[in-house]
Formats: sequence, structure tokens, C-alpha cells
Amino acid sequence: MPLQYKIDVLAALKEKGFSTYRLRKEKILGERVIQQLREHEPVSWEVLGRLCSLLDCDVGDLITNVQEP
Repeated sequence: MPLQYKIDVLAALKEKGFSTYRLRKEKILGERVIQQLREHEPVSWEVLGRLCSLLDCDVGDLITNVQEP
């Protein structure tokens, strides 16, 4: 089941005041997770939950299922 991000998660976090520097410094997200988001790679359900809390949204607002032909 291929999943795809609907939004640029790091840009949305930045709009909410969470720069990548702050995310790392305050240990909100690790460097590997930030890199995964930059490269549009999947992250764990735990991380998705944390992102939803930070962005005040649901998982469906972040990712979508892409149907393969």
C-alpha cells in the first residue's frame, strides 16, 4: 500500500513555529526523521501521531493512499 504525503510536512511545521533546528534542539524529532520527511520517505505511526499533535490535524490530512495502476 503506497502512501504519499499530501503536504510538505516540514514547511507546515515551520509555519507553526517549529524550525528543523528547534525540532532537533528540543528533541521533538530526531535528525533521521527530519531527513525522512525531507526525502518524502515513510515514518512510523508514532512519528505520524506526534506530527498530528504538533500540526493539530489528523493522519488523513498528512498522508494519502496512492493507487497503483
